[in-house]
Amino acid sequence: MSGHSKWHNIQAKKGKTDAARGAAFTKLGREIAVAAKGNPNPETNSKLADVIAKAKAANMPNDTIKRSIAKAAGELAGKDYKELTYEGYGAGGAAVIIKTLTDNVNRTAGDVRSAMAKCGGQMGNTGCVSYMFDNKGVFVIEKTVALDEDTMMEYCLEAEAEDYTVEEDVYEVFTTPENWSAARRYFEGKGVTFLEAEIKMIPQNYITLDGEKLEQFEKMLDRLNELDDVQDVYHNVDLPDDEEE
Repeated sequence: MSGHSKWHNIQAKKGKTDAARGAAFTKLGREIAVAAKGNPNPETNSKLADVIAKAKAANMPNDTIKRSIAKAAGELAGKDYKELTYEGYGAGGAAVIIKTLTDNVNRTAGDVRSAMAKCGGQMGNTGCVSYMFDNKGVFVIEKTVALDEDTMMEYCLEAEAEDYTVEEDVYEVFTTPENWSAARRYFEGKGVTFLEAEIKMIPQNYITLDGEKLEQFEKMLDRLNELDDVQDVYHNVDLPDDEEE
């Protein structure tokens, strides 16, 4: 699994502007509100607890998290949000998976299709690229004096993690999606805080693009991420460090 999440570069790009952070918080807020609908108590709503952990790892303020939970009893009460996944191809044949949360399927499908088509990509059928990815629970944890490699190995064994890697200043821990919540509770019980905590699609292999194809692909990613209904975009392109930082 080494190198799969490319955490440093991805995190640097996601958080490089206040506007990008604000957009990320807006999308996380909707995810929290939808998870809280019907049961706003994370003690008894494991899905909500999982999303809150993801939001906290993204440095979402506690007050913002609380407001998002409150929305579940307010503006979202009469709306029916659906989680939909689209698959397709970007420039150069890159594999792309788009996770959305929407109350209007036709609008979202049209927006995603348009964003891809305008940048040399196209939507595909369900399953056309997902076989190239593994669905994994991921935790990124800061390496500290107190949390040395021996301790982390012990924690990973007790949490029944599938694998973990040791980077320069972080640990990356991988679990099955089914065991992710239990592993999260275990690490939290040990006082561990997360730099990243979510279930995500990790490509089995990366491809490289250059020139016009790389430019097209990056424009497509920007267009997709700007869509309100798009929660996450996963792909198998190894973006250059100088483009990501």
